[in-house]
Amino acid sequence: MNKILVANRGEIALRVMRSCREMGIKTVAIYSEADRNAPFVKYADEAVCVGPPPSNQSYLLGDKIIEICKVLNVDGIHPGYGFLSENADFAAKVKKSGITFIGPSPEAMNMMGDKLSAKAAVKKYKIPMVPGSEGGITSVEEGKKIALETGFPLLIKASAGGGGKGMRIVEKIEEFEEQMKLAVSEATSAFGDGSVFIERYVAGPRHIEIQILGDTHGNIVYLFERECSIQRRHQKVIEEAPSSVLTPEIRKAMGECAVNVGKACDYVGAGTVEFLLDENKNFYFLEMNTRLQVEHPVTEMITGMDLVKEQIKVARGEKLSFKQEDLKIHGHSLEVRVYAEDPSNNFLPDIGKLATYRRPQGLGVRVDDGFEEGMDIPIYYDPMIAKLVSFGKDREEAINRMLRAIDDYQITGVETTLSFCKFVLKHKAFTSGNFDTHFIKHHYSPEMLIEEKDDEAIVAAIFGAKLMSTLQSNNKQESQMEEPNKSKWKSNR
Repeated sequence: MNKILVANRGEIALRVMRSCREMGIKTVAIYSEADRNAPFVKYADEAVCVGPPPSNQSYLLGDKIIEICKVLNVDGIHPGYGFLSENADFAAKVKKSGITFIGPSPEAMNMMGDKLSAKAAVKKYKIPMVPGSEGGITSVEEGKKIALETGFPLLIKASAGGGGKGMRIVEKIEEFEEQMKLAVSEATSAFGDGSVFIERYVAGPRHIEIQILGDTHGNIVYLFERECSIQRRHQKVIEEAPSSVLTPEIRKAMGECAVNVGKACDYVGAGTVEFLLDENKNFYFLEMNTRLQVEHPVTEMITGMDLVKEQIKVARGEKLSFKQEDLKIHGHSLEVRVYAEDPSNNFLPDIGKLATYRRPQGLGVRVDDGFEEGMDIPIYYDPMIAKLVSFGKDREEAINRMLRAIDDYQITGVETTLSFCKFVLKHKAFTSGNFDTHFIKHHYSPEMLIEEKDDEAIVAAIFGAKLMSTLQSNNKQESQMEEPNKSKWKSNR
C-alpha cells in the first residue's frame, strides 16, 4: 500500500496522515471549499477539492471519492470516523473498484449497524443484554404491550440510531404513545429508518466500551476498556482508560464478550463494543461501532500502540503481531473533547474566529486538532476543535496533568467546553470515581459555571487592585527618594 486517500477532514484526517507518513505511505486529502486552508490539506502529499461546504455536497460524495482514487492511483481509503466510515454501501463500492477499504467488511457493517440485527447476531454467544423487545416495533399497540412486559422506566431507541437521536425515556405507560411517535419521527428524519425497539432503562449506568482489533486470519484481541460516562445530550465529552471501577475479573469478562461480538460478524480491523454497567457492576451489550472511535488516543496511551498503523497493517493482510497475553495496561489516560460550545448556555454551538489559539505542551500531554490561530470554526460540521489528552503513571497524575493542560490551553474568539471539563475533573464525584452517565443531571448546572467565572473575575479584580495599589505606593516611594538626589546633583554642578 503506497498511497492512501483519507476520506475525512480536520483532526482525524491529520492524525491518520501522520501515521501514514511514518510508514512511508503517501497521502491524498479531499476537502470542501470551507476547508481549503485547513492544516490537513497542507499536510497531505496531494489534495483535491470535492465540492461546496455542506457535507452532502463534498465529504459524502462516495462515487466522486472513488473516481479521485482511480485517477491518482490510490491503493486504500481510510474513512476516519463519521461521514462515510460506517456506510456499508460505500465500503462495498470501494471493494468492487479494487481499492482497499481500511475497515471492516460491508457485511459486518450492515450486521452491526442495525442494533436489532447486532443483538440477534451475538445471541448465540450468550452475551448479556438489557431486557426488552426482540425485534423492531412500528405499532404503538404492540409497543405498549412490550412496554408493560419490560417495565418502567424504559427506553425507546431507534434501531439505526446513534448519538442520542431517536432515543426517548418513558417513565409511565401514559407517556408511551407520545414518546414513541416522537422517537419514530426523529429516527425517520435522522436515519431514513423509523423502526424502534424497547429496552429496560438501566438506572445510574456507566458507559464502558472495549476496543477490539481483528485481522484477516481469524485473530481478534481486546485492548482493554474506555470509560465514557461523562456525556451531554448522550454524546461523550470526557473519556478515560482504564475505568476506575472495573475489577480485573470484570475487565476480562467484558473483553472476552467483546471479542465474541467481533467473532459473531467476522470482524476485521479496529472496532469498539459498547456496554452499560449498572450500579451492581452487571454489564449489558449495547452496540458495536464499526470504525475508529474519537476517543481512541486514550487506548493508544495505555497500550503504547498506534491503532491507525494497526488498521493499515490489517488492511494489507498482515497477521496481528501480538497475542492477548502480550497486552498490558500501563498508566492512565484522559481525553477531553474541546468543542466550540458554550457550556453556560446549554452547550449551544458557538461560531467565530480563533483569535487566540495556543496549544498546551509538556510531558504527558497530546493535542489532536485540525485548526490554527486565525481560522474560522465552520458552521457546516461537528463543532469539535480538538481532543486534549493527558497521560500519567496513575489516575491522579493524569487528572492533575489534564488540569494543568486545560489552564495552559489558550483559546479566545469562541466559547469552548474547557471550563466545563475543568469543573468535572475537579468535582469530588469524578475524582472519587463515583459517577455515571447522569453526572450533568446530578452535579452540574450552567449557573455553577457562571458563578465560578464571576468568582474568578472578583479574585482577579481584587488582585489587580492590590497590584495597582502596590505599584503606586512603590512609585511614590521611588519619587521621594529620587527628588533629593536630583537636587544634590544640580547643586554639585
